[in-house]
Amino acid sequence: MAQGLEVALIDLQSSWNNVRHHTEEISSNRLLLRRGQSFNITLYFRNRAFQPGLDDIIFVAETGPLPDLAKGTRAVFSLAGHSGPSPWIASLETLGATSLEVSLCAPPTAAVGRYLLKVHIKSLQGPVTAYQLGEFILLFNPWCPGDAVYLDSEPQRQEYVVNDYGFIYQGNKNWIRPCPWNYGQFEENIIDICLELLDKSLNFQIDPATDCALRGSPVYVSRVVCAMINSNDDNGVLNGNWGEKYSDGINPTEWTGSVAILKQWHATGCQPVRYGQCWVFAAVMCTVMRCLGIPTRVITNFDSGHDTDGNLIIDEYYDSTGRILENKKKDTVWNFHVWNECWMARKDLPPGYGGWQVLDATPQETSNGLYCCGPASVRAIKEGEVDLNYDTAFTFSMVNADCMSWLVFGGKEEKLHRDTSSVGNFISTKSIQSDERDDITQNYKYAEGSPQEREMFLKALQKLKAGRSQGFLGAGSPPSGSMPPRASPRSLDTPSLRPSDVVRVSLKFQMLDPPDMGQDIRFVLLALNMSAQFKDLKVNLSAQSLLHDGSPLPPFWQDTAFITLSPEEAKSHPCKIPYSQYSQYLSTDKLIRISALGEEKSSPEKILVNKIITLAYPGIMINVLGAAIVNQPLSIQVIFSNPLSEQVADCVLTVEGSGLFRKQQRVL
Repeated sequence: MAQGLEVALIDLQSSWNNVRHHTEEISSNRLLLRRGQSFNITLYFRNRAFQPGLDDIIFVAETGPLPDLAKGTRAVFSLAGHSGPSPWIASLETLGATSLEVSLCAPPTAAVGRYLLKVHIKSLQGPVTAYQLGEFILLFNPWCPGDAVYLDSEPQRQEYVVNDYGFIYQGNKNWIRPCPWNYGQFEENIIDICLELLDKSLNFQIDPATDCALRGSPVYVSRVVCAMINSNDDNGVLNGNWGEKYSDGINPTEWTGSVAILKQWHATGCQPVRYGQCWVFAAVMCTVMRCLGIPTRVITNFDSGHDTDGNLIIDEYYDSTGRILENKKKDTVWNFHVWNECWMARKDLPPGYGGWQVLDATPQETSNGLYCCGPASVRAIKEGEVDLNYDTAFTFSMVNADCMSWLVFGGKEEKLHRDTSSVGNFISTKSIQSDERDDITQNYKYAEGSPQEREMFLKALQKLKAGRSQGFLGAGSPPSGSMPPRASPRSLDTPSLRPSDVVRVSLKFQMLDPPDMGQDIRFVLLALNMSAQFKDLKVNLSAQSLLHDGSPLPPFWQDTAFITLSPEEAKSHPCKIPYSQYSQYLSTDKLIRISALGEEKSSPEKILVNKIITLAYPGIMINVLGAAIVNQPLSIQVIFSNPLSEQVADCVLTVEGSGLFRKQQRVL
C-alpha cells in the first residue's frame, strides 16, 4: 500500500509573488496578494512524489474569526479536475520528484483581509493529513478587470494606488497653494494598522462574521474606513478640532504625513490622535485606501458649502457694520474643504454612476447614524441625482448650494442678496504623475450660469422635496435630524437683480500689495456709479478673522467711508490695516475677511461685498548637498526666513519622507 504523502516544507514564494501583485513595496518576505490574480506556492514532500489519481490535495482559505462557507469567508477547493462550488481556483504548475508547484487564485470578489491557508492531503486508503501553509493578506486589485476597483490606465494606477506622496491644496480661490504630504502607505506596519482599523470598527465589534463577509465590497469597506478615520462614534484615528486650542495635542497644521498619525493611534491602543482638520482626515483616509488597493485621490473644494438643514441654501448673517455674525443655523462656507475620491463600480446604483466616488471622513453630519459621508457618485452629483446612495444631497450642497446674505437690524432679518455661483470653486487634485494641479470642477457641476447648471439645481431641489414628503431619501441624504427645507427662491427663471443693479452702483475690493504675513494689509474699495444720476454713499467696512470652517471671530478693524459719485464716475477709498492691529487677532489659519456694506441715500437697497484674504508665509527651500545614493547618508540644507519685524523663538522644523525616516523628525 502506498505511503501517505507527507509535507516537509512549504515555499510561499512571497518575494516573487509580491512583485507580480504590485505589493513588493510593502514587504518582500510576507505574502501580500491581490484578488483575481494567481499566485504560486511550492510544496516539498518528505517521502515521495505527488501522484495524481492517488493523492487528493484540497486547499482551505479562511478569513475572520468565524470562517463560514455560506458567507464566503471560508473556501475549500481542489486541484484542477476536481471541480467544486468554490470560486477559488487551484491548478498544477510543476511536478517534481519530491515537490509540487501549484497556482492558486482568489476570485475578484473575495473579501479582503488576513487569510490562513491550509492544505488537506488524502492518499488512497490513507488518512487525511492537514497542514497549515501560512498566512497571507488579500487586497483589492485595480489591475484585475473583474475587480470592482479595476482602473484601466496604468499611469492612473501608479498615481492613485502606488504613489506614496502628493500635494493637498489649501488657501483660498485667489491664492491656491500646494502642501506636500507623505501618504506612506507602504511604510513598515501600515498594512497591519489598516487591517486593525477594520477590526476596530463598530460593524466588526457588533457582528464580526458579517463584517468580514462584506469586505469584498469596496462600497462597504470605504464606508467603514470613512467612519473610522474620525473618532466621533468609536475609537477612530483622529479627533477633530476647529478651535484655537491644541495644547493637549498637535496643531493640525503641523502634520505633514499619515504614518506618524496611524502609528501613534496603534501604539496608544487605538486611542484617537489629537488633532485633525479636513485635509488631515482626507490624507489619512487616502493612505488607508491606497494601502488596501482602492484607487484614491485627495480633492480640495474652495468655498465649500456646509448646508445643515438640507435646503441647498447657505445662510450668512451680517450686521449694519458689515460684520459677519455667528450663524444660528450653523450653515457655513468653508474657505476650502478636503475630501477623497475613490474609484469603484457601483452595482447598487443605476448604470453609469460608477467611477469616482466622494468619501468625506471629516465629521460633519451623520449617515445612517454614523459620522461618515459617501460613497457618493461624482456623476450623480453633477446630474442632480441627490436621491442616490450615499449622501449625494449633502455632497451636492458642498459644490453647488446658493449663498443667501441677510442683514440683521433691530431684531429683524432683511434679505440682501442671493449668490448662485459663489459655492464650489476650483475643485482641485494633484495631476497624474506630475506635481501640477488639475482643476476638475467640470466633473462636479455644469458651468455656473449655464442652463444645465440651473436645471440640475432645480432637479436636485425637487428630489429633496419629494424625498421629504415621502419620508425617505438616499442613505444619509439630507443630514440626519435636519429640519424641513425652507422654500428656495432659486428657479429656472432669471435670478433676481443684485442690489448693485438696482442702485446702479458697484463696490469692489482690490488689493494693492500681496497679503504677506508681517506686512500691513493695503487695499482699496472701488466704487463705480453706473447711472446718469449723482450718488451719495455711506459704506461701513470691517475686518475679522475666520476659522477654517468659516466661523467668524470678533472684528478687529472698522472704518466708514462717505463717497459722492458723479454720473458714471469711479472713485477709490484707500484702506490700511497695520500688522500691529491684526497680528494678535489672527486665527491659526491666518484668514481675514474684509466686508463692506454700502447704502445710497435715495434707495433702501444695501450693497454687500466681501473678500477673504489668506496671509502668505515665505516658502521653505530644500537643497540636496551631494549625490543621493541608496543606503548612504544624505545631507540636505533647509533655508527659511522670518517675515516679521520681531524675533521669533521656540521654532520647530518638522521633516519626514517615505523611505527616508522611520518616523517624523522634529528639529528644535
